[in-house]
Amino acid sequence: MFIKDSEKIAFDKRHRATIKFNISKYDAAVDRGRKRYSKLDLARERAAYIKRDAIHNLPDYLLQFEENIQVNGAEVVWAEDAAEAILAVQKILKENQAELLVKSKSMTTEEVDFNEHAEAVGVESLETDLGEYIVQIAGEKPYHIVTPAMHKSKEDIAELFHEKFDTPEKSTPEFLTSYVRGLLRKKFTQADVGVTGANFLIADKGAIALTENEGNAMMTFSFPKVHIVIAGIEKIVPRMKDLGLMWPLLAAHGTGQQITVYNSIVSGPKKEGEQDGPEKMYVVLLDNKRSELYQKDDQFEALKCIRCGACLNACPIYKNVGGYTYDATYSGPIGSVITPFYKGFSKYNHLSSACSVCGKCTEVCPVRIPLHNMLLFNRRDAVKNGDTPLSWNLGMKAFEFAFMKRNRLDMMGGKAKNSMGTMKKNAMGEKKSLPVFAKESFSKQWKNKQ
Repeated sequence: MFIKDSEKIAFDKRHRATIKFNISKYDAAVDRGRKRYSKLDLARERAAYIKRDAIHNLPDYLLQFEENIQVNGAEVVWAEDAAEAILAVQKILKENQAELLVKSKSMTTEEVDFNEHAEAVGVESLETDLGEYIVQIAGEKPYHIVTPAMHKSKEDIAELFHEKFDTPEKSTPEFLTSYVRGLLRKKFTQADVGVTGANFLIADKGAIALTENEGNAMMTFSFPKVHIVIAGIEKIVPRMKDLGLMWPLLAAHGTGQQITVYNSIVSGPKKEGEQDGPEKMYVVLLDNKRSELYQKDDQFEALKCIRCGACLNACPIYKNVGGYTYDATYSGPIGSVITPFYKGFSKYNHLSSACSVCGKCTEVCPVRIPLHNMLLFNRRDAVKNGDTPLSWNLGMKAFEFAFMKRNRLDMMGGKAKNSMGTMKKNAMGEKKSLPVFAKESFSKQWKNKQ
């Protein structure tokens, strides 16, 4: 399915033009953002050290976070998998007689299909990030880790809003943004529950850190009486002071900003005497196979990821096949590394081969995750586990046998090779063709000339 979808989308000229335009805007902004650093490599090295320390000592930091945030009045729920997380959330929604919840952007909630499960118990779940709202009303999933509607042009969005809300045709982005703001402001004041993710879990403070550009996350946890956080266990950072490095670095690599517009630290529900904030706060710490990835000697460092999206925008494969082809919550290089662990190698190990091993993802990662190496380790493990198809295994055996000795390659001349290429129609796809081989191999031609 991946190959079929890839070939279709890679040659969709309209899609390519939209992605090229949107990523070019990103590239220009991020280039400016990185140039603000006098010693970017040093900043990345320090960030990598912080996250490496956090992951190496993950159990200790998680327990410290739990203890501190419980002291602050929040309740912590440990969820082994998506099913446990959803059961916990549905219980909270029912106990608080929720009818409407507002939700800020969170890939972890996408991972557990949050909206569908909230609606299954009669609760309307509304995305409040503009990009997430656009894909929600379009009946789609986020296309990108940071920019959910990257695959849509302003004309596409204007047409969508005209269809759904009868807004004027060819409305400007400014008009549509103002229109959505008006809709959502009412929902914030009516919502019973606010749901967020967490960019970071701060162990020594017992708090979550949220970074955003629209203010919707701040209103999501401020207006409703109940605040639910769903975060992967890998989001931990040891100390409050680490944010001084991590927040600007995330902004520079994610959007090119010096720092995002709204940065919030939430340490619990409102206390006696405080007027603002939720009355209850729940933090759901999601494992969902992260512990299995944690046990891997070669791939565990993928848990250092801070979800900046830089590797997606740099990846030549992602830029050609798009986000939906991966059929996974997390796409691009980081998604290709972690999805086989989260969803099963037998079903998703093919994503590890959606890589040219150019190393660009590793080059741009702000926390120095060697992503292209990990994709090779995934390929190795897929073979070891027997998760590769029989046709692939036989093909590799034949390849190994042929390339072990030069004379084996020379047994088949150019004429035979050319005839094999025409046996199957469109063997390389409709847009490509096999090269024409010479009658004799290079080695034979060399010997004859000598």
